[in-house]
Amino acid sequence: MKKRTVLTSLLLLGCLSLFANGNAEKTTAATAPVQKNNTLNVMIEVEVESLDPQIATDGTSFEVIADYTDGLKQMAADGSVINALCADEQISPDGLTYTFKIRDDAYWSNGDPVTADDFVFGWQRAVDPDTASEYSYMMSDIGQLKNAAAIEAGKMSVDQLGVKAIDAKTLQVQLEVPVSYFDECLYFPTYYPVNRAFFAKCGDTFATSADTVLSNGAYILSEYEPAATSFKLIKNPKYYNAGKVKLDGLNYQVIKDSQQALMSYQNGDLDIIQLSGDQVDQVKDDPEFKSVGAGYLWYISPNIAKSTDLANLNLRMAMTFALDRETLAKSVIKDGSTAAFAAVPTQLATNSKGQDFTPNQTEFSDVCDFDTTKALTYYNLAKKELNKDSFKFEMIVDDTEIQQNVAAVLKEELEQRLPGLEIDLRIEPKKQRVQDMQDGTYTLGLTRWGPDYADPMTYLGMWVTGNDNNYGLWSDAQYDSLIAECTTGDLCTDPVGRWDALKKAETIVMKQAVIFPLYQQANADMIKSNVSGIEFHPIALNRVYKNTAKK
Repeated sequence: MKKRTVLTSLLLLGCLSLFANGNAEKTTAATAPVQKNNTLNVMIEVEVESLDPQIATDGTSFEVIADYTDGLKQMAADGSVINALCADEQISPDGLTYTFKIRDDAYWSNGDPVTADDFVFGWQRAVDPDTASEYSYMMSDIGQLKNAAAIEAGKMSVDQLGVKAIDAKTLQVQLEVPVSYFDECLYFPTYYPVNRAFFAKCGDTFATSADTVLSNGAYILSEYEPAATSFKLIKNPKYYNAGKVKLDGLNYQVIKDSQQALMSYQNGDLDIIQLSGDQVDQVKDDPEFKSVGAGYLWYISPNIAKSTDLANLNLRMAMTFALDRETLAKSVIKDGSTAAFAAVPTQLATNSKGQDFTPNQTEFSDVCDFDTTKALTYYNLAKKELNKDSFKFEMIVDDTEIQQNVAAVLKEELEQRLPGLEIDLRIEPKKQRVQDMQDGTYTLGLTRWGPDYADPMTYLGMWVTGNDNNYGLWSDAQYDSLIAECTTGDLCTDPVGRWDALKKAETIVMKQAVIFPLYQQANADMIKSNVSGIEFHPIALNRVYKNTAKK
């Protein structure tokens, strides 16, 4: 492909040279240089699920919302936390009160100044039971905002949340307990502001179209409809840092077929795409190819509460030992993703000594590994306990090409290595798959989780009894107690003790086979050589385009 491109370029240059030599004295407006396209054309694999910052739950939605919205904080290129709409921050000596000054030059795209009340309203929406935000726990369990848990439980009104507008530009936040990573929460979309008057004007249509969202960020959403397969953003001239935004805008296209994406990229219609593993061998030597760690942990979630069979620990152990994760990552996915054998990914969080919470993938090999002998031993125990020789489960799977490929291999492995076990695959759009898991109308779910902040709690907090992301409704009193000690108990101010307790909690999850970890995702990307400055992050916001340039 590269040779054909070079040849075509040489022929074109030759033709242009002949044209120039023969018409040097006839220069007109028709031969003036054409202005370059300074809009970045971006592929995404799935549709945006929601543009409401307090409702959105998926990485694609978060990326797009962050394109046109800033919070108090943002991530630097190296992943560190820096100011966004925050001009100044003061923290009380006891770590319970934060006072933020909002930038004087921060405006919404309708001309309204960004105020402290915008944050008060957005955060109150997040904890309001009527909003039914799946990420409300970011305010309570994770951020520990004062009274957030009680409000979410319906025991207090939203105006009692520990957030107050002291004046138009001063926001005061009160916490239940000190939270060492609180600033990291503030770049997450659930913590984004919402203009109260604009929201009231939009009513139920809020965040459903370009006309029903406001921007205070680098770009403005100019074209969008729900479930759109293409939409556009343009540069925001009112953005406080507009002088540093080099792109004129972003054009997104939803393409689920990776071969179609590659063709569009080669035709010049896209500037960044994601490939399937099967395509990597074709392009791995191309300088425009890049494997990027995406931060996601993919796993199978068994619905322990719904299925009497899956409530059997021996059956779950049989299934997790029957899965060959290394082959899955290297021979099926093939995009740089790596096999996972733990509930918390590697390279997510380190302690004060610089030690990774998950330094390797062998820590839980006694309960999570590829071992067909152990798989059959556990399987026979399960059949005896359940008095059954056969089992049939349905697994719901995203309709993307790669996940269908992964699911087909998982089905084959489980059925071949555990005779009598049958897996039916139900392929769904991601939005429907997530909804089914939230509703509990599934048996097995092939799903993923991306870290919202750099702490093991971003994963371990999911499996607390009653957490909205605890899809399988697993419950364990000892586990809940450990997590509570780390969030609101004495350990929240004891980094060493907290670290040890979180490791004990992860051990419970693994020994109980609450999930079947599969792989840590990497993305096989193609990025045009004239594009620079795309920031990739494994946490919260996977791609940021504020500093992107297109030559």
